[in-house]
Amino acid sequence: MGDSMQLAAFQQQMRRLYGERDRERGLARTFAWFAEECGELSRALFRGGSADREREFADVLAWLASLADQSGVDLDAAAERYARGCPRCGASPCACGR
Repeated sequence: MGDSMQLAAFQQQMRRLYGERDRERGLARTFAWFAEECGELSRALFRGGSADREREFADVLAWLASLADQSGVDLDAAAERYARGCPRCGASPCACGR
């Protein structure tokens, strides 16, 4: 297995690979691609094998990184919301009962 990639590095890689093209496409059309990838992930989860699931999770993550980048959101900063447990109750695992 290759070296692992941190979330910030992944977002940066997506920006290098596709950032210009994605910005030209625009936020609405990029979101449409993201939604389509979520549909492909759904199919892989319920009808695909492990390689299919891994590929589709990677694609969804790539499109999410693009959307975050176009929106000015740092995914590392966004992930901090969950770093210390549930954002509502603070427990890990969540104790909200919802």
